[in-house]
Amino acid sequence: MLESILHFLRALYDPEGLKELIRAGGAPLICLIVFGETGFFVGFFLPGDSLLITAGIFAAAGVIPLKYLLAPVMLCAIVGDQIGYWIGRTLGPALYKKEDSLLFRRSHLLRAHEFYEKYGGRAVILARFVPIVRTFCPPVTGAAKMSYSRYLIFDIFGGILWVGAMILGGFSLGRSLPNIGSRIHYVIVVVAVLSILPAIIGIWRSRRGSPATAKPEVRRQPDSSAF
Repeated sequence: MLESILHFLRALYDPEGLKELIRAGGAPLICLIVFGETGFFVGFFLPGDSLLITAGIFAAAGVIPLKYLLAPVMLCAIVGDQIGYWIGRTLGPALYKKEDSLLFRRSHLLRAHEFYEKYGGRAVILARFVPIVRTFCPPVTGAAKMSYSRYLIFDIFGGILWVGAMILGGFSLGRSLPNIGSRIHYVIVVVAVLSILPAIIGIWRSRRGSPATAKPEVRRQPDSSAF
């Protein structure tokens, strides 16, 4: 059992393995992975963006019908977030005291909290495009007790936008470059870099701004008595 799980996780991060998983599991497997990423705190090791882009490329090649891919994956992404929201709404502050485990990292939760504090309600939409944050933003939003009706509107829009952009982006790429499937590893690398780019920019800006906040050094004037 453990060996099968490890094989599955290795395949997720191996371009050839990911292709085989999508071929074998089709739309149901993609739905299950997206649902797990958004609903059960496992987003920090499930490659949602690269998975959806690859699925879109495969849809362009006729491996998976696009009509059986878009709506079900959108639905799973939205439903998964509802679970995360109600976990946060139920547990509240206790969630921030939860110990780290295989499927949970408190540091990721705190990162999502900072993201929510910065962007407010827009974070529900923007977080969809930021790995790790998209997994932990729903419980943070629930713990902050955002109105559920307001959260649901933001989340539906964000889920449709994220899944649509990723799958249709891959589909357009596959149509424009029919042989891109044989070079899928390059696509996955580019998607991975673009996914972490916002975090890199945020770190760079914070480090760049830190010297400006420091007190300017006061140079001592020469003591005239020394001459």
